[in-house]
Amino acid sequence: MFVEKTVPLNIENLKKEIAAYTNQNLDSSDSLEKVLQFVELEHIYSAALEEISTKLRILDEDFQLKTEHNPIHHMERRVKKVPSLLKKLQRKGLAISAQTAKETIYDIAGIRVVCNYLDDIYTVEKLLLQQSDIKLLKRKDYIQKPKENGYKSLHIVVTVPLFLTDGVVETPVEIQLRTIGMDMWASLEHKLHYKSYKNTDSYHNILKECADEIAAVEGKMQQIHMDIQDNKILD
Repeated sequence: MFVEKTVPLNIENLKKEIAAYTNQNLDSSDSLEKVLQFVELEHIYSAALEEISTKLRILDEDFQLKTEHNPIHHMERRVKKVPSLLKKLQRKGLAISAQTAKETIYDIAGIRVVCNYLDDIYTVEKLLLQQSDIKLLKRKDYIQKPKENGYKSLHIVVTVPLFLTDGVVETPVEIQLRTIGMDMWASLEHKLHYKSYKNTDSYHNILKECADEIAAVEGKMQQIHMDIQDNKILD
């Protein structure tokens, strides 16, 4: 099951956004072409997201049909909207163009897979990567090596072929895989880090402690789950 929010694309609003970041008047045909390139960019990455989403949905349904345990709890997906892309390009000091975004930003299309247990994360990763048309581009395991603030998650960037009217385009999609506990922690940390709350520094150590405690609890729950699977818990 996917949780998804979509915002309709508006050309006039998009022109204003790009004009604000490039300090250009977008009434010329060249400038309009720049706008259309961003529209095409969103179309391509939305299609790539749909391809990967379909693969994950099939796995989800197959688990439900054939096994007693489905490792996938739920999934969320999104395509980064143009205003967010423009901000990221500007923050990195890069040219404001669709081509630059394609070449430098790997999380334009993203899916978050939330799993029940730690081992489920690597099960889903393995099943996805063994598909012949999926190519692994980047992999960062923040579970084996967490970030300093306590963040844990497995990040992989894969490419999927899109068969478009003008040819085949290999397009990247970022997939984040994490447990329910990791997702709960990351959501709270994101609110503290990205929202304009005061005195958030005082919570950093507490959050790090919470990350360690969540990992310990999930480890125990993983073991109980494995015992159930191995029929070690009897009446």
